Amino acid sequence: MRNAFSDALVAMAQRDPKVLLLTGDHGYALFDAFRKVCPEQYINCGIAEQNMVGVAAGLAKAGFKPVVYGLAAFLPMRVLEQIKIDVCYENLPVILIGDGAGVVYSHLGSSHQCTEDIACTRAIPSLTVLSPADRFEMAAAMQLAFEVSAPVYLRMGKSDRGDVHQQAIMLKAGQLLPLSAQPKKIALIATGSMVLTAQALVQQGLDAEVWSAPSIKPMDSATLAGISRRVDCIITLEEHSVLNGLGSAVAELVAEARPLPVYRIGINDKFSSLCGTYDYLLEEHGLTVQAIHQKIIHFLDLNGVPQA
Repeated sequence: MRNAFSDALVAMAQRDPKVLLLTGDHGYALFDAFRKVCPEQYINCGIAEQNMVGVAAGLAKAGFKPVVYGLAAFLPMRVLEQIKIDVCYENLPVILIGDGAGVVYSHLGSSHQCTEDIACTRAIPSLTVLSPADRFEMAAAMQLAFEVSAPVYLRMGKSDRGDVHQQAIMLKAGQLLPLSAQPKKIALIATGSMVLTAQALVQQGLDAEVWSAPSIKPMDSATLAGISRRVDCIITLEEHSVLNGLGSAVAELVAEARPLPVYRIGINDKFSSLCGTYDYLLEEHGLTVQAIHQKIIHFLDLNGVPQA
């Protein structure tokens, strides 16, 4: 997925010399191709993320198209005020990339893990929030980010867990992508790394339809209302806090369409207690396929939802 991001960025910069890449002293190997092909469009702002966002805002006001890259723990988390005031208040076409979202920087501890970025960014006016699941969604999300011509935050998990699509796709703002052939009475709506987990749950016997949500804000309320009117419950999956993330966004919109159980699966209101591998952190937070399956069965039993 990171390679798809790099390829899309290089292609955009080659087509348009006004596309600039700003980085906070991160991503050197990732941007080797960019620096080779478009060296004059690359700016290393150093370890000064707040200043970097201000620079991007100024460049955008001068007619450039800045793409600002950093670790999600620092961009957006360290620079929320600059994103809000410098970029979004002015409605400037700045694309913000938060790499390593979730707990994938597992060995570095909670200071480098980021499970709050969706919660923070989706509350900022004028800011589109994207969360692609694989390389195909990443390429489509990058295309959409440039088409929006407004502030965009794109969340990227560093761990490439595999493809959920079989070919290139097109993406519209707010679009929910169906990944199941047949409608079911249980809908799994997942984003980012958890889309592959949702598919694995179905492969292991959970009788549910799967949707990918690469666009967290906006979200297609009409499609979501249609889902809610024909299913018995909706279950959301995200490598993010259960507070104010994908699950909350879905629950808010569903509440306006039809009273329906919405079960939010993600990271509970806690920090990681220990450091370890990425797989270890997923296990600690109950985000393995087995742990999620047990949670879902318990939820279905409590709510009297048929499982077939």
